[in-house]
Amino acid sequence: MANENDIIDESQKINENIEESFDFDKMEEELENQLEEELADMQFLKEEKEKIGSPDNLGNVIIDVVWEQFINQVAVTAGEDFIKENRGLNLDLRSQAHIQSVDNFEKQKYATHNTYVDYKSRGEEYRSNFYTDPNIKPNAKQKQEQRYNKETKVWETYDSVDGEWKKALKPDYRKPYEDDRNKDKKNKFGSKTVNKDHQISDAAIARDAEAGTYMTKEEKIKLANSEENLYDLDSAANQSKLDHDGEKWIKHKRTGKKGKGQTNGEYFGIDEDEYIEQDKNVKEYIEKEKKRKREQEIALGKKSQKEEAFRIGGKALRAVLMQMLAELVKDIIAKLVKWFKSAQKTLNTLLDSFKESIHSFIGKMKQHLINAGNTLFTTIATAIWGPIVGTIKKVWIMLKQGWSSLKNAIAYIKNPANKGKPVSQLLMEVGKIVIAGMTGIGAMLLGETIEKSLMTIPIFAVEIPLLGSLANILGILLGAVVAGIIGAIAINIIEKQVEKRMKRDNVNAQIKKGNEVLRTQHQLQAVNEVKLDYTKASTAQNIYNRHVAAANMMSDSIKIIRKNCAIDESIQDTFDDIDKLFDELGD
Repeated sequence: MANENDIIDESQKINENIEESFDFDKMEEELENQLEEELADMQFLKEEKEKIGSPDNLGNVIIDVVWEQFINQVAVTAGEDFIKENRGLNLDLRSQAHIQSVDNFEKQKYATHNTYVDYKSRGEEYRSNFYTDPNIKPNAKQKQEQRYNKETKVWETYDSVDGEWKKALKPDYRKPYEDDRNKDKKNKFGSKTVNKDHQISDAAIARDAEAGTYMTKEEKIKLANSEENLYDLDSAANQSKLDHDGEKWIKHKRTGKKGKGQTNGEYFGIDEDEYIEQDKNVKEYIEKEKKRKREQEIALGKKSQKEEAFRIGGKALRAVLMQMLAELVKDIIAKLVKWFKSAQKTLNTLLDSFKESIHSFIGKMKQHLINAGNTLFTTIATAIWGPIVGTIKKVWIMLKQGWSSLKNAIAYIKNPANKGKPVSQLLMEVGKIVIAGMTGIGAMLLGETIEKSLMTIPIFAVEIPLLGSLANILGILLGAVVAGIIGAIAINIIEKQVEKRMKRDNVNAQIKKGNEVLRTQHQLQAVNEVKLDYTKASTAQNIYNRHVAAANMMSDSIKIIRKNCAIDESIQDTFDDIDKLFDELGD
């Protein structure tokens, strides 16, 4: 009755204003738009009714979490494989990891990623010549000043002739150099009176950090005992020179009883200028050889750096391709399942399914590229920091899923459409949302537990390239299945409690919306009827007005004719008949 009264009132209002200017077309358009929106709302309610009790939400949550973990596993496995192929070393493309500097060499910071030179072993060999234990002082009987260099972690003694601190050498450092000289057919020791002296002493080469960095032990011995570095020197002078710098020694003034105040050159009768020139030439030769070796090994370091970059690039690319291929296969399988369920299983429909899956894959390319970037990042991060990245990613997935569930639950409670619902129903709905989210986390944790159990069986520990162990793959899948079943049971228990109420509320909402549609339809019909009546009345009035105007014009014309014409009785009677006719028309 209320709806009918509203329609009557609306009709009366329209009729009262029928003669006023009114835009019926605009009103009709607004009512048609309103009707269209209400019909759409009604369709939405019907679709929502179908979703009530549907397990798709839970299934989608589990699929998303498991799929994300699967992609994560692909990337982590690729990173771990890289580490295995990289001699157990994590990814490090910094120059210092491949190109050895002298400063880092002395500080025992070795370029361990260089695949061509084992700098760590070379460093250990280099340091084996020195006293490195801070608790054991070298040459304790000598009066030389001593100190422990905390930066290089080597004992040093002060050389008063050269005026500098030098690394303290162990006595046996000389043995390899002397053994090499004994092997040579030529006499590299000289005679008792004239010795073959190292212009640059073997001690200086053994201490030289640059030579230690870029030369092998054999190369250093060969350099020290080369013909370019051996010169004749009086045996007494040779004993005096020891391992001092040649130029500094020749100019050094003696302080002992013999030759006090004289330079060593003067005391031993050596031409100082000639000796200094000789010393200069040998030093240039030594520096040239060290530079040549340094440039060779820097080039090898750069080569090693590029090879490691290509190695991680190849692993990351394969992981990305694997992920993209897996997503394409997932789309294809989804379409195949749909094809098997269809009534028409023909080759053409199968090909159409493949085309549809490819189009679907391309249509979601943006998301695929985001996933590819995530895979690339995880692969490289695992290569840098190791398997810990996989654990971090798992924790992140759990936190993200938990936060997503919590956010959805809060959004559901805050939704104005849910404000009128009982608190008990709200709590149960929130429980469903939380369970759906937590089931994804449960799938991950349960998968790890299953994986650890299966790993105790040798056959399940077999590694599958780019995917990881068979135990890991089965753990992910079985964990998802078991957690999904548990989650579905829990949600179903809650669902049964609210499903009837939700469906009843949904039906009531559809009825209410149906009444609104009917009311709008009645309003629209009333407007159309009034609009028709108004149009008919307006048309009749226009016709009448035109008839009256025509009659008046004709009457005026007759009156003019009567004045201008000679009138006899017969004409007068005719005019009288015409006047009567006009009067009738006017009425």
